[in-house]
Amino acid sequence: MPRPAVESATDLSEFFDADEFGLAASYTVTGGSAATVNGVFDEGHVAVDVGGQVQVTNVAPQFQCATSDVSSADKGDAITVNSVAYTVVEVHPDGTGVTTLILERN
Repeated sequence: MPRPAVESATDLSEFFDADEFGLAASYTVTGGSAATVNGVFDEGHVAVDVGGQVQVTNVAPQFQCATSDVSSADKGDAITVNSVAYTVVEVHPDGTGVTTLILERN
């Protein structure tokens, strides 16, 4: 059962607005047409456990946006953020109305 959204759709819209915290990206579902989606892009480093005593880090670009804007998102979809093309490698809806797309640079 999905968790109730903490923010309203209006709150999310304002948060992801390109004039507030977000930026506009071009999102294309595989076999579909491009659409503008507002969200927050992050290209931070994450620790990766490779089975030893030392972890390595990897760049993990991700894009967070309203789930309603990417309701049919799937692995293999395309997104362009800041003129850089990425492929969606994982889709993580959090059950509160926000989805994180894990990306791989093309």
